[in-house]
Amino acid sequence: MRSVVITGTSTGIGWASAKVLLAHGFRVFGSVRRQSDAERLSKEFGANFVPLTFDVTDEPAVHAAAATVRAALAGETLAGLVNNAGIAVSGPLLELPLADFRRQIDINVIGPVIATQAFGPLLGADRSLNGAPGRIVMISSVAGQNGNPLISPYSTSKHAIEGLSESLRREFMLFGIDVIVIGPGAVKTPIWSKAEEIDISRYGASPFLPALQRLRAAMLDLAATALPVERIGDLVHLALTTPHPRVRYAASPEPGRMLMMKILPKRLLDRIIAKRLGLLPAPRA
Repeated sequence: MRSVVITGTSTGIGWASAKVLLAHGFRVFGSVRRQSDAERLSKEFGANFVPLTFDVTDEPAVHAAAATVRAALAGETLAGLVNNAGIAVSGPLLELPLADFRRQIDINVIGPVIATQAFGPLLGADRSLNGAPGRIVMISSVAGQNGNPLISPYSTSKHAIEGLSESLRREFMLFGIDVIVIGPGAVKTPIWSKAEEIDISRYGASPFLPALQRLRAAMLDLAATALPVERIGDLVHLALTTPHPRVRYAASPEPGRMLMMKILPKRLLDRIIAKRLGLLPAPRA
C-alpha cells in the first residue's frame, strides 16, 4: 500500500486530499494540532488514516512524527509528502504587528521546510529504503504569482513557496524526488468562508479601513463561487500518480480573471485592483 503524509488535514484542502487519496487506496498519515481532530478524523476516515499530532512549526514534534512514519513504512519509501498546512494573515503592512507577519512566515514557509527536512529522507533521499522515490506536492495559491494589497503576508508566503519549490525540484533530481506545485484560486475552505469573522476593529482609525471592508466583502463573494475542496484533492492525487506531472497545476472558479492577470500590464492591473478596493489617491485640492 502506498503511503502519503499530508500536513494540515483537519479541514479544507488537507482534509479533501486525505479523503480522495484514501478512496484511491492510499494510506494517509495526516497531521493535526488537536487530539480531538485526530479522533474525529480516525472515525471518519477509518483504519488507513493515521493521525500525526504536531504543529508544523514544532521541529522536534515533526521529526518525532517522521520517526513514527519510518517505523510504519518498515523499510519502504514514502510515496508522497503534501505540504498543505497554512494560514492567511491580512492587514495593511504599515500597521500590521510584526509578530503577525512572523507567524505567517513561520507556518506557511518554515513549516514546509521543517516537514521536508523531516520526511524527505523517507521519500528516497535515504537510499537504504526500498521502493520508488516519492513526490512532494506544495500547496501554493493564485497569490503565489500575484500580489494583492492588504494580504501581503499571505502573498509573500506563497511567493516563497513557489521559489522554494522550483529550487527543490532541481535539487531533489539527485534522488529522483519530484516537486509539484498546486496553485488554487478561491476554494471552499475556512480561509474564505469565515471572512466575516476577520477582526478589523484594530484598524478603526486607519485610512485603510474602507479598503479592508471592501476586501472582506470581496472574500465573501468569492466564497459563494469557490471551488469545492475535492477538486484540489483530485489535483493532489493527479500530481502524485500521473507518470509525467506538470511542474505546476492551477485551478480557479474564475479562469478568465486568472488569464487577465497574466496578460494585462502590471501598471494597469495595479489601477484596476486599487480602484476596486478604493486605494487610489484622492485628487489634491
